[in-house]
Amino acid sequence: MNNSQSVSVTATAARALFVLVLVLAGGCAFSPPEKPAPLSLIELTISGAQQAIREQRISCEQLTRRYLRRIAHYDQTSGLNAIVAVNPQALRRARELDREYAATGHMQRLFCAPVILKDNYDTADMATEAGSVAMRGARPPDDAFMVRRLRAAQAIVIAKSNMAEWAFSPYETISSTHGETRNAYDLSRVPAGSSGGTASAIAANFGIIGMGTDTGNSIRGPASHLDLVGLRSTLGATSRDGIVPLLSNRDVGGPLMRTVTDTALVFSVIAGVDPADPITAAAQAQVTDDYSVYLKRDGLVGARLGVLRTLVNTSDADPEVVQAMDRAIDELKAAGATIVDPFGIPDFGRLRSATGFCSRFRYDLKRYLAGRGASAPIHSLDEVAERKLYLPENEQAMQWAMGVDGPPEAQRPPCVGVQGDPRRREFLAAVLGAMDQAGVDAIIYPTWTNPAHKIGDHDSPYGNNSPVIAPHTGQPAITVPMGFTRDGLPLGLQLLGRPFDEGKLIQFAYAYEQATDHRKPPPLFGPLPPPEATRDEE
Repeated sequence: MNNSQSVSVTATAARALFVLVLVLAGGCAFSPPEKPAPLSLIELTISGAQQAIREQRISCEQLTRRYLRRIAHYDQTSGLNAIVAVNPQALRRARELDREYAATGHMQRLFCAPVILKDNYDTADMATEAGSVAMRGARPPDDAFMVRRLRAAQAIVIAKSNMAEWAFSPYETISSTHGETRNAYDLSRVPAGSSGGTASAIAANFGIIGMGTDTGNSIRGPASHLDLVGLRSTLGATSRDGIVPLLSNRDVGGPLMRTVTDTALVFSVIAGVDPADPITAAAQAQVTDDYSVYLKRDGLVGARLGVLRTLVNTSDADPEVVQAMDRAIDELKAAGATIVDPFGIPDFGRLRSATGFCSRFRYDLKRYLAGRGASAPIHSLDEVAERKLYLPENEQAMQWAMGVDGPPEAQRPPCVGVQGDPRRREFLAAVLGAMDQAGVDAIIYPTWTNPAHKIGDHDSPYGNNSPVIAPHTGQPAITVPMGFTRDGLPLGLQLLGRPFDEGKLIQFAYAYEQATDHRKPPPLFGPLPPPEATRDEE
């Protein structure tokens, strides 16, 4: 017998003796350790999924399969209609990641995290339709920059989500390809637009990472209506390359997540310089590769937050939203923040009204389609207009888009970025000046002053605050859950920061989230019933 065999026999004998002692001493049979509880997908985080894989409670393939099963079980049968297509390559990629992990024992930051992409992100392995029947089935030649970064971090794109046609609507999510998406908390209500498909999918736990885009509202609005965290970053912090544009001088892509922690992890991956998008040159010395350092439970201690009352006590604000905002202010104080209330911006009314959304969609879309080359099914918005390839309810939006031709620089005033547009530059200077004078780190207000509308209700007030400042000034803003109405409809608190102050916003939002725990999953989309839930959960 060699030494290793001797050690093995000795260890076995010792375990047997230990069991015998237990039986004789306690008069009871020895019980082996209990099997770990099945992994729940409800509110599962990136780290939670990765820890379960490390502990061999589940494989990446099994995890991916279970998310795909949730989509198949719930999305269409419930009428949620958040998903337009699942990725046929998702399980193959999951198996590859299992093999890589078995060989190396190493995980990249987003290892095996399932991603739901809004359908205006280019993906080489799936069609990108931007909610338009004119783009039906058209597959781009390559991935968007942010999609490449997500995949390089070992995330798995498992599905594309529904969106408002061409991202036109901030209020509802209706495409001419897949119809209307509903709110996961109340199927009779809207999820806002235009990233409502991503928001309802992530709220319903169809994936862990959600990606949307925000021209004026479309990350933060759906986040507010679906009890999520939504980050619109500084213009220039992330690349627009490979995203179907609406207004490229205001477009931002970013995460829609269930937690601030996961938001920080994803933003760490997607932020940074992209040579294909010149605006990101400003990010060179401004972004960090690890925003998780800002996840501090005491992150509100010493913070100064200004309450922009003109966006709280509006004439049509829902009383429940105002009450929730006042309660949020008390919660922020209790967590250590100093509140400046009210906080004002001089000449705010004139500044906000002078920076309306100028039209450049026709120009931007033509440039984007040229970049898709032979894979583009159309070559201009003119073809869409001539062939009436759009929803009738978007007639006014189409007229607005088609009413302007030629380069944006030729418009008067020019329809360009913040520094090239004197109106936007003046607005940014006024906001930053007011913040400096009051010594505040961020400005706060409700994301919407009214809860989610009933589907078909186009007359009640919306109270959408998201387009008022950030899209024009280029500043970052984050929405975080701040509670529910009596009817169970989510409400969002928005924090607006200085350019490239995403770290501070993440810090404040995290501390508030940890102090309040307002995020709750929608009761309509719980664990899967048997037999769907049994195979990988046994």
